Amino acid sequence: MGALDGVAGRVAGGKTVEFRPSGASMVPLIRSRQLVAVAPVDPSKLAVGDIVLARVAGTVYLHLVSSVDAARKRVQISNNRGHVNGWTGHDRVFGICVAVDGTPRPGAAGKVPAAGPTAGPEDDGHPEEGERRRS
Repeated sequence: MGALDGVAGRVAGGKTVEFRPSGASMVPLIRSRQLVAVAPVDPSKLAVGDIVLARVAGTVYLHLVSSVDAARKRVQISNNRGHVNGWTGHDRVFGICVAVDGTPRPGAAGKVPAAGPTAGPEDDGHPEEGERRRS
């Protein structure tokens, strides 16, 4: 089980979760240890440039949507350094990053279903999953 699996479970359960991911794959959008808030998402509303919490090939990432295939109900996930993690189905997209250090992410709020409970900050002390595995 990876560092972000627990967060994904909580978000999939309908909670908005705050945590501090580690790693440099999303700089400058998210710097290591910045507080991020991830809320459940309606995957059909996702667009290129959204930051999502998604499972790709067995690993959970907090990465960018780099392409959308609405007909096949899937999105392509990539880091902010040009590395493509792969395609994943809407059922494996757990949430969308709605804020970084308290600053709202543009357009994210309109992609969140009816507001659910919020979970407090979670400091797992582990590096971001995408930082430990390079392809």
